[in-house]
Amino acid sequence: MDRLSFEKLIAIDEHLSEEERMIRDEVRRFVRERYLPRAGELFAKEQFPTDLIPAIGELGLLGGSIQGFGCAGMNQVMYGLAMQELEYGDSGLRSFASVQGSLVMWPISKFGSEEQKERFLPRMATGELIGCFGLTEPDAGSDPGSMQTRARRDGDHYVLNGTKMWITNSPLAQVALVWAKVDDGGAESIRGFLVERGMPGFETPTVHGKMSLRASSTGEIVCSDVRVPSANMLPGVQGLRGPLSCLTTARFGIACGALGAARACLDSAIDYSCERLMFGKPIAGKQLIQKQLADMATDIATGMLTWLHFARMKDKHGQITPVQVSLCKRNNCKVALEAARVSRSILGGNGILLEYPAIRHMLNLESVYTYEGTNEVHELILGNALTGHNAF
Repeated sequence: MDRLSFEKLIAIDEHLSEEERMIRDEVRRFVRERYLPRAGELFAKEQFPTDLIPAIGELGLLGGSIQGFGCAGMNQVMYGLAMQELEYGDSGLRSFASVQGSLVMWPISKFGSEEQKERFLPRMATGELIGCFGLTEPDAGSDPGSMQTRARRDGDHYVLNGTKMWITNSPLAQVALVWAKVDDGGAESIRGFLVERGMPGFETPTVHGKMSLRASSTGEIVCSDVRVPSANMLPGVQGLRGPLSCLTTARFGIACGALGAARACLDSAIDYSCERLMFGKPIAGKQLIQKQLADMATDIATGMLTWLHFARMKDKHGQITPVQVSLCKRNNCKVALEAARVSRSILGGNGILLEYPAIRHMLNLESVYTYEGTNEVHELILGNALTGHNAF
């Protein structure tokens, strides 16, 4: 009997334009030809494939949804599908593009000066210039308002002091968007600063020993009396609205991206179960295995179609609410993590080998489940919206 592909099951191509399908298929080829053959080795060695950065830029995936400045100008559906294909390869690969585009390039395009846009965005779109986003601190994760990083005005410069933690891309970055508290005339506010590699006192030590997102370059940002020109401060936003709006933008890409990891696990589980013989027949013919596969496919399809609905809304109206983004991010990360765990189980002992994708995705998704708003934070955002009672 012929096997039905996941895309035919949910008839997703019926809802996509020719250009949307073309971008998805192009990124899919890139990931399967140039990343997947190395995926296990990169994970094992804690290496990010920097040699692929120019190709990722050529595909238009860095700042893909931004208009102008050498960016691809994709709609939300195109961008989300591209992120899903990257995460089919590895969450670290998608995280690289997501941080570069949504957390650094997007705020520059939204809140930056024209000089900042012209100076940074074209080179970031090609991957010549890599960026990172400095918000999380060792003692300020889900409560960014309690950050300790400070910026003090000194003539036409600001002097930054503080430490940021769990920063994707920081060891590779030439520019870091660092959020800090500023005391300007007695009124404390949060502002974003473009801190450039080579500024004295700016360091980005690598975090070692991770058992998740090992193929992602992760580090700290340490600012010790870093003098940053006033011209490097984002002029268009102040307060927590700045970094939180960046996170909302990035979370929506994650909501689709995580389903790429889930699909990789589903594909692997189907392939393995059709080949693995037990008691004289493939385990794919066992009722328990079929139920597990059916549940995985149903949950992934539900998450995908929910995301597509909101992506179309965002393209039509220009935005969706942060609560709607939380709904997608929470559900789809949960679906992906469960799919990875079930896939690992179906593969039995082989499921812990890097020869197969399940264990790698399972470990990666533990981080995706947590970062850019923990699962619990998104539950409270939804609970607040549904009841009108703030439980934070």
